[in-house]
Amino acid sequence: MSSQDKLSAYKKVDLISRVEGASPHRLIQMLYEAAIAAIAQAKGALARDDVVLRGEQITRAMTILAGLRDTLDQDMKSSLPHDLDRLYDYMQRRLRQAHMDADEKPLNEVLELLKTIKSGWDEIAPDPQ
Repeated sequence: MSSQDKLSAYKKVDLISRVEGASPHRLIQMLYEAAIAAIAQAKGALARDDVVLRGEQITRAMTILAGLRDTLDQDMKSSLPHDLDRLYDYMQRRLRQAHMDADEKPLNEVLELLKTIKSGWDEIAPDPQ
């Protein structure tokens, strides 16, 4: 097994252990963190004109946003789930546009939106287990 294969295996085991031990609140934080990281990598790929990596990272961020949409409790007696669903949909459309146009502006916009939402989420105290 090469050093790169060992590192990959370690990272996978580390991620699995963090996910398995995480509270639902922490899992959402991890999704926001992963989406933010994917967009940052997409911006770097855009700057380097790496179309393949840009597409992979934008797709990764869009998939995470789809996952976040799936976690919304539509039965909640609040407009928040509906509002977040519309916002996540908007962010997915902006990411698609960023990739099609090779434009950093929508990436920056979505990145700022995600950071703002994550900041609010970070302020919410998780339910005691």
